[in-house]
Amino acid sequence: MATDAQQACFEAGIKFGSLYHQFAGTPVSTSSTRSLEAAMAEAIENQPFCESVTVDIHDDRVADAIDHENGYTELTGSLMDVEMRIDYEGVAVRTRMAMEDGYPLMELVDVVDGGESSESADPNA
Repeated sequence: MATDAQQACFEAGIKFGSLYHQFAGTPVSTSSTRSLEAAMAEAIENQPFCESVTVDIHDDRVADAIDHENGYTELTGSLMDVEMRIDYEGVAVRTRMAMEDGYPLMELVDVVDGGESSESADPNA
């Protein structure tokens, strides 16, 4: 049987998979980034154990990705950063997705179980 910390990390992975694969390919323009951010965050926050989601779609990256006269592009991981907080049975998990070496890397930032923090993936976080 999984520990509470393992289950909390699993829940975080489920949320990331859902967010990424549900919204990848969505048409996005610089005028629709805020509403898409809100829709993505609110959709994922509906899932069990999800305390908060922050989606930051970068307008400059969206503008650079628009390569036709219709004024939009398809949403990809390279256009956004995401942070999530999952709480499961007293275990808080912080995660993020950000570009690293040209790849939208999803990672655990911190796992806090009963006041004990794991080593953070980023010592500056």
